[in-house]
Amino acid sequence: MYDLSLSDPLARHAAGLSATFGALPTGVQFAFAIVLGLVIGSFLNVVAHRLPIMLERAWRAEVSDTTGVPPADDGLPARYNLCVPRSACPHCGHVLSAWENVPVVSYLLLRGRCSQCKTSLSVRYPLIELASAALAALALWSFGPSFAALAAFGLCAMLLAMSAIDIDTRLLPDSMTLPLLWAGLIVNFCDTFASLRAGVVGAIAGYLFLWCVYWLFRLVRGVEGMGYGDFKLLAAIGAWLGWTALPQVVLIAAVTGAVVGIGATLTGRMRFEEPLPFGPFLAAGGAATLFLGTPLYHAFGG
Repeated sequence: MYDLSLSDPLARHAAGLSATFGALPTGVQFAFAIVLGLVIGSFLNVVAHRLPIMLERAWRAEVSDTTGVPPADDGLPARYNLCVPRSACPHCGHVLSAWENVPVVSYLLLRGRCSQCKTSLSVRYPLIELASAALAALALWSFGPSFAALAAFGLCAMLLAMSAIDIDTRLLPDSMTLPLLWAGLIVNFCDTFASLRAGVVGAIAGYLFLWCVYWLFRLVRGVEGMGYGDFKLLAAIGAWLGWTALPQVVLIAAVTGAVVGIGATLTGRMRFEEPLPFGPFLAAGGAATLFLGTPLYHAFGG
């Protein structure tokens, strides 16, 4: 197996950056992590809002190419991606100025309302930014000033964005789950969170386990119990954390999903037969296992 040692230029450069950052006072390190988390969280809001629209546009374009029927006008600019156009109020279209785009601070200064139309803005925007900042700080606290901390935050940021998208659309895009899977294998090339072999087995086992659950549920109930995106997300988590993490991830996801589902049903927020997106609970299980390790596996003699 190829071993990345300090003789490798890339490894030396990474080690040098880690040493430089690690030489800073602890307070400065955490301040940097929190600011980075807030900025990334602001971008995750853009991803959660725009990526589903971009995917729907791409699908409509494919249908148009096949049928020859021009797609319906969605009222958005022809050039629409994660960078263009500039962020705007979803209600009146007011383009946000620089001071209106400061994570969390702008929301507080504007009291959660658009500066032009005064319509209330979703509290989810600052919550995602705060969650991202907390995850960045937690990654630094858990893994120290290292490549592992940066990779852990990258994983958590992707899980956070996919959770928001799944809640909104009941979809987990391949454009996120599949790159996340490959990124996990690449990160574990150096045994960062698991061995490469454990990551490969984890990716295979994660996909096949939920695939079997899906077909068993469909045979027994005659309906689909989850989407294929859930298979790919668990496969990605397995690639990052290894196969030994999967039982704990699934257990956390199943328990939290059941508690939330029962609570939402009893309070009338959802009907009993209404499907509940499973992606956010898998993401929660993955993040919890990333930081807590696998005590469930070790409890059974692992």
